[in-house]
Amino acid sequence: MKFPGSVLVSLVLFVSETVAALCLSAGYRAAGDRIWQGLTLLFALVPCVLVQLSLVFIHRDVSRDRPLVLLLHLLQLGPLVRCVEALYIYFHAGSVEDPYVSITKKRQMPKDGYSEEIEKEVGQAERKLCTHRSAFSRASVIQAFLGSAPQLTLQLYICVLQQEVTVARSIFMVLSLLSIVYGALRCNILAIRIKYDDYDVHVKPAAYLCIFLWRSFEIATRVTVLVLFGSVLRIWVFLVVLLNFLGFCVYPWILFWLSKSPFPENIEKELSRVGTTIVLCLLTFLYAGINMFCWSAVHVKLSDPDLISKSQNWYRMTVYYIVRLMENAFLLLMWYIYRTDFYLYVCAPMLVLQLLIGYCMGIFFMMVFYQFCHPCKKLFSSSISEALLSCFKILYFICQHHKSTLLTGKVAVKSPENTDEAQGSSKTIDSQNRSTHQSVSSNA
Repeated sequence: MKFPGSVLVSLVLFVSETVAALCLSAGYRAAGDRIWQGLTLLFALVPCVLVQLSLVFIHRDVSRDRPLVLLLHLLQLGPLVRCVEALYIYFHAGSVEDPYVSITKKRQMPKDGYSEEIEKEVGQAERKLCTHRSAFSRASVIQAFLGSAPQLTLQLYICVLQQEVTVARSIFMVLSLLSIVYGALRCNILAIRIKYDDYDVHVKPAAYLCIFLWRSFEIATRVTVLVLFGSVLRIWVFLVVLLNFLGFCVYPWILFWLSKSPFPENIEKELSRVGTTIVLCLLTFLYAGINMFCWSAVHVKLSDPDLISKSQNWYRMTVYYIVRLMENAFLLLMWYIYRTDFYLYVCAPMLVLQLLIGYCMGIFFMMVFYQFCHPCKKLFSSSISEALLSCFKILYFICQHHKSTLLTGKVAVKSPENTDEAQGSSKTIDSQNRSTHQSVSSNA
């Protein structure tokens, strides 16, 4: 039985970030910055409430007679109680024999084209620990992209406006960035385990390192680009954020409407149709929040019974990163054009180049992960290098086709001009012949 380290890490990040947000909001109140205080508290309390709801929902505490646990969740102490419960289960697992043992069948990764199926006994304590890990993983994703990501953007924006980076604010921003990167890492691991549920998946340390570097570069550069753009064009940044958020939030519902599938009813037996709709809306809301800052490793598919598409679509990922890179470059260009006097002491071209290189570094580590470090790379029908090569071939074919159409258009435009020139030259030759003929006849 594995030690619930992910549960402990999630709790430490959750508690430390919440405490840092409360201390920073108190500092804003003492300084008289009511707006920054209110926004800091809002981005700290909203994800706390959503985290409590997710833990209650996954553990199904509403249908069980546990009033003390529900009260602690109302007091925002749910993660602490769940972590203590997980540690208690882990340290007392071997003292009492489990009366109920189930047998699970998992397939190993293929070796030389063959995949063996292994059986494993899973006790009641291990099943409870698995539920705790799953609950905290989802809570970390919610905390990261619905709380830490807006919080990091806000605090960095305040630093730019006030032209000052305090110690408390810098510590808070580091904690927020770590929380976002950890949430993105858990999202990747969740996606792998959901897509390859039939296999016994083991993630190596090299894979964790690649994911950490990939997400760190991607998220840090994305937040910095949004802050720089918002510091010079404050109104337009709301339009950019709104279009991104609404686009990703509505996209799963459009696909669900086009598929003409029945409304999903198997999410939770005790939920009504209204409750199921609320849960699906929160799911798409979280999906939009993830894609706002980075590529979500999972693709929400409401027509699927698991609500997640298990197919690996390289083209969707390629299109996302190409469009996102173009968007970041455009936002940086607008910042470079409309930058204020505050940025006169900053080497703007070098900053733009560093941010673009940083985002490309994130893409590079993503390719390294999927090409070499993915735990289920042997199950891929095609590697990411082959997918990128096919995308480049398609783009090359489109460019060549566009050039050929332009050349044929130019030839078609020039052809009547050439005929006019030929007719003009023939007319001059005829006039010269007539003049020579007249001069010869006059001499005669």
